[in-house]
Amino acid sequence: MMKKEVEIQLENGLEARPIALLVQVASQYESSIYIESEGKRVNAKSIMGMMTLVLSAGDHIVVSADGKDEEEALKGVEAYLCGK
Repeated sequence: MMKKEVEIQLENGLEARPIALLVQVASQYESSIYIESEGKRVNAKSIMGMMTLVLSAGDHIVVSADGKDEEEALKGVEAYLCGK
């Protein structure tokens, strides 16, 4: 399992459309991917779960990935959240 703290750098934070795109990015990987914020941990492949976090630009979260492509998954999710 790999974990990394990431700052959300998307201009409007994680509203409905950016969350849907994040779920698409996360779903490309076989690994389990979770987002942790303020004591809550949700599956990054779940739109409804992600909506419960209410994340804004500048918020710091922890992204974790566990599986055979965990390194690539972590990099892919981080790149999306950083607007790359």
